Amino acid sequence: MKKIVLFLYQWIIFGPLFFLLTLLTALLVMAMAPLFGSRFWGYYPPRWWSRLTCWLALCRVKSRGHEKLDPRRSYIFVANHQGAFDIFLVYGFLNQNVKWMQKQSLRKIPFVGFASEKAGHVFVDNTNVAKRTASIEKAKEQIVDGVSMVVFPEGSRSHTGKMGPFKRGAYHIALDLKLPIVPLTVNGPYDVLKRNTLRLHPSKMELIIHEPIPTEGLTESDIPELISRSRKIIYDALWEKYK
Repeated sequence: MKKIVLFLYQWIIFGPLFFLLTLLTALLVMAMAPLFGSRFWGYYPPRWWSRLTCWLALCRVKSRGHEKLDPRRSYIFVANHQGAFDIFLVYGFLNQNVKWMQKQSLRKIPFVGFASEKAGHVFVDNTNVAKRTASIEKAKEQIVDGVSMVVFPEGSRSHTGKMGPFKRGAYHIALDLKLPIVPLTVNGPYDVLKRNTLRLHPSKMELIIHEPIPTEGLTESDIPELISRSRKIIYDALWEKYK
């Protein structure tokens, strides 16, 4: 009986409301960000869209570690990537003005792709080295005056909930701009909506903000150690079933 009720809720209540919220948020960003800038309009409407999505999905959300961050400072956030709800969890509950590095394929999503572009998010083109480098340079332009960047170093969602290897892009940006790297541990989104399925499972989600890792004085040769250190910090805070 519980499965039937949840199925009906997902497709009769959650689905239509999520579609409506997504459309309204995208239209608001598309209309206001070009006129008044993306600092406010590219962040606050999507933040509340993300929060409402988590609550509509009947998820219990817990976040901790906010006291470790200065809202006036820019950071490079690196997080594990369990599923689609990672974005709603981080965007909605990190409480930092952020831009995202996103897959190029997300640009094709109607309304959302165009709104993301107007909000100042960066689409990473991995078709060749030159385009990937240009994407990273564009990302650097967005990280100013307390605006931060969120990157999933794994590059794609997990198939199992467990972490994959980390790529170097986020760490190059952090070193070039001399910005702290902040590891984020994401727990729970894998259970809410697994990859390659549309079946929603309301569940508990947790966002853990770790201590910033300074990058001043570091060079490219330090990147492997930075990757290893930040990955271990994220891993150690994972729930046991994700290790």
